[in-house]
Amino acid sequence: MAEYRGQELQDKLAEAGLSDWKGGSDSITAKYLTGDFATGLDLVNRLGAAAEEANHHPDITLTYPVVEVVLTSHDTGAVTERDLQLAATFSDIAAGADISADRNGQSS
Repeated sequence: MAEYRGQELQDKLAEAGLSDWKGGSDSITAKYLTGDFATGLDLVNRLGAAAEEANHHPDITLTYPVVEVVLTSHDTGAVTERDLQLAATFSDIAAGADISADRNGQSS
């Protein structure tokens, strides 16, 4: 299974059109601006259902205005195609719920 890091990871994110996601050293992260807790909880439930279906489980943090999602393949310690595929699914779920990503670090 291919592992992506550094510039190769950035290139893969761009190639896949995953502008919601930022690459780290061994993971990718997206922050979704939900605006309130109830909307965030609904998003977490939708993302969780998709993760269960894919049998690939992210780290998800729910706070009042933001849902943060971190994806990595724990068995490899890197980002793999499984992460990129689930990231695309998560981006679609958020977009379908009219939830914007924090692309500029506004929530930090």
